[in-house]
Amino acid sequence: MTNTTAPSAGPSLGLLVLRIVVGAVFAAHGAQKIFEYTIAGTVGSFAGMGIPLPEIAAPVVAFVELIGGILLVLGLFTRPVGVLLAIDMIVALVAVHLPAGLWVGEGGYEFVAVLGAGALALALTGAGRFSLDGAFLRGRAPAWLS
Repeated sequence: MTNTTAPSAGPSLGLLVLRIVVGAVFAAHGAQKIFEYTIAGTVGSFAGMGIPLPEIAAPVVAFVELIGGILLVLGLFTRPVGVLLAIDMIVALVAVHLPAGLWVGEGGYEFVAVLGAGALALALTGAGRFSLDGAFLRGRAPAWLS
């Protein structure tokens, strides 16, 4: 007899694809801020864009993006990481990209909006069953964590 109460794999596969793509992009951007631009260069860039407290904001954003992106790919602590990354993108959208309009080629917000929406969607739904959250925390962690 087939278990008809078990959820289908489709939604979890969709979340897996979303986690891998969004997480990889965030991790790449965090790595770029740390290793290519360097933290000092990122601080200077943030200062030039008018980001408050760039000496604090730049390393926090760089490491949240790098570590958060890796955690999304793994599906570990997906909900809180998704919230942090969504906040990161909201600040980037409002503080930097909004005045330039929609199109990314003109410095606009389309890219950060999509990344922020993806991160928020993961924060709201969780990682799905094909994740470390699903494998290790199912039923043993508060809903906001997994």
